[in-house]
Amino acid sequence: MKNLRRKTLAAASAAALGAGLAVTGASAPAAAVGPDTTFLVLAPQGAKTDTAAARVAAANGTVVADYGQIGVLVVRSTNPDFATQVKGAGVDSVAATTGLGTALDEGETVEVSAADVVNATGDPTKEPLYGQQWDMSMIGVPQAQAVNAGSPNVVVGVLDSGISSSHPDLASQIAKDKSASCLGGVVDTSEAAWNPTTSDHGTHVAGTIAAAVNGVGVTGIAPGVKVAAVKVVNNDGYIFPEAAVCGFVWAAEHGMQVTNNSYYIDPWEFNCRNDARQRPVWQAVQRAIRYSSSQGVLNIASAGNSNVDLAHKTIDAGSPDNGTPETRAINSACLDLPAEAPGVVTVSAVGPTGRKSYYSSYGQGVVDVTAPGGDTRFRTQGARSTSTDGVLSTTFNTVTRTNGWGYKQGTSMSGPHATGVAALALSAHPGMTPGQLASFLERTSVAQSCPAGVYNPVPLIPTGPHAYDATCSGGERNGFYGAGMVDAYNVVK
Repeated sequence: MKNLRRKTLAAASAAALGAGLAVTGASAPAAAVGPDTTFLVLAPQGAKTDTAAARVAAANGTVVADYGQIGVLVVRSTNPDFATQVKGAGVDSVAATTGLGTALDEGETVEVSAADVVNATGDPTKEPLYGQQWDMSMIGVPQAQAVNAGSPNVVVGVLDSGISSSHPDLASQIAKDKSASCLGGVVDTSEAAWNPTTSDHGTHVAGTIAAAVNGVGVTGIAPGVKVAAVKVVNNDGYIFPEAAVCGFVWAAEHGMQVTNNSYYIDPWEFNCRNDARQRPVWQAVQRAIRYSSSQGVLNIASAGNSNVDLAHKTIDAGSPDNGTPETRAINSACLDLPAEAPGVVTVSAVGPTGRKSYYSSYGQGVVDVTAPGGDTRFRTQGARSTSTDGVLSTTFNTVTRTNGWGYKQGTSMSGPHATGVAALALSAHPGMTPGQLASFLERTSVAQSCPAGVYNPVPLIPTGPHAYDATCSGGERNGFYGAGMVDAYNVVK
């Protein structure tokens, strides 16, 4: 759908240009035409976008979305000199977002077969697959649901690849009136637009948060709350900055109290505010996050799957992920967004043992809490994968277009555990501000101690014996686990 829109816009521009030539005569010089490109145009902080919009028009650009609340315009233009010509009074900065998408790190989905679902050993009067959800007991979900399973007044925004509205564990859980696609930075509220197309990542995330207790499949942490699909991942698996900006603003203005963000923005894992190309993106995303927080939204984000110490960044050797990776020096001006944005709760991942998952990024002063994300390699020290040590949740097979259940691992899976617990906290204690909720989530977490020495549970992994070495720093609050393991029972009791 996004590609069709782009072609339509380009065709409309060409038609308009042709009409102009017919009126003014064949001797008029033709304007230079480049590729149809998306830009973020930022007005000065606190200023309206009127002047910026006028400059956009004068530079042969078209505003496709106006986020006046944060002074950001999403613009399309075929003018190869647009970025230069639009600058001036009323425009603080401008950046093309072409090539600034990042592929969603969703990992492999291992589906549960239909026969396994039928033969599941869980309590058939509740959820047949519950016995395989080791993550739920780890954070006290059974005890919590006996007290409070969540309120339908709490709506969680799942900024991701869409949610299957036909899934039997999710159909009753989705706030359809608050769901939308934000692809291209433009809102589309049609149900088809916010359903998954090429990725089941968002469906898996949504199930962890709020899969229904209905005698089918699995349970979510907070089955009484609602989830809203806010689609920011396009069909190629990329999260472009304009989609993320749209998602944060949409959530802020449609009654969502919590959002889950299992991604990072920009093809560079670290977005540097001192980089001329990246700074406008950094500013726009920061504005959107601050705005959503001001409207009562707590944003929760995954720490990442690179086993990087986010508190001591020096080298980025794996970016851009949409091209040939190169090595560049980075410093504290370079942030993993949205995980390192102020006001965002950052979540690392643990496996079934409760220890840091081998892949999870970490960092003293960066990670706020930890939660189950799966670790499919710890049993064999990395030599082989054991799928059932991943996180079991709802899935959608994008090839056969069928719903099901399956395992994934990643901080993408730990984030929604923290989000589900936050939703329970709001259900039990309504009225908390984002800051109060973040603090409460940390205070009710169970502290986890640093492992001694160099930590590496996967020395036999094919990439090498030291590929996943990591060292934890800090005391009761530390770089691996932050304030500790989120606890569903502690937030409702």
